[in-house]
Amino acid sequence: MVDRTHRSGREFKDSVYGELARIGKAASAPKRLELLDLLSQGPGTVEVLADQAGLSVANASQHLQVLRSARLVEAKKKGLYVEYSIADEQVSLFLLAIRRLATSRLAEVSEVTRTFLTDRGAMEEVASDELLRRVRTGEVTVLDVRPVDEYRAGHIPGALSVPMSELKNRLRDLPRRREIVAYCRGPYCVMSIDAVELLRKKGFTAHRMDLGIVDWRAHGFRVARGDEVRP
Repeated sequence: MVDRTHRSGREFKDSVYGELARIGKAASAPKRLELLDLLSQGPGTVEVLADQAGLSVANASQHLQVLRSARLVEAKKKGLYVEYSIADEQVSLFLLAIRRLATSRLAEVSEVTRTFLTDRGAMEEVASDELLRRVRTGEVTVLDVRPVDEYRAGHIPGALSVPMSELKNRLRDLPRRREIVAYCRGPYCVMSIDAVELLRKKGFTAHRMDLGIVDWRAHGFRVARGDEVRP
């Protein structure tokens, strides 16, 4: 005879772990992780997200539907478009935890990152904690080189919004005698690498901070919103 209490306990565990696995399955595709990363910067339409993630609109929509079914993202109609956003801040923290776990357990993550940065000549000579200190104390000019919509959704207080697409035409607005620190979406975002490369070629003292707004929030630091400080 089957122990009814044991069976009920087994069914309970199977049900709970089955639900937990829904999150893992939804996050099991590289492009879905990238989409979550993009949405952690702020809401976006399928069309914009598809372009940023290098996907067709149809494929981006399919991935977003999987994420929505796992309740990691939400969608709402906005005019003629559907705008997606992360369900809540816990989703961004979940993504951050995955990144930290992968970095600590998978040597390949650090190796791929190091190789890319070395090939680009973008290995930062200033320690990340020192850059963070300079940013927090206001010793440097901070540039947010993400698109304006992402800046408005949340940015480091005091940061200037200078999207990478506008940087070349706005160099004259930047202080030449002050150290500049550029940031974008985090350690895997290349916009800040491009920005620092351009700034150094033009004679500026510039550094890349690999922290993004999700990391900034996770440290418990205040996040500014809207057009605060945007020149």
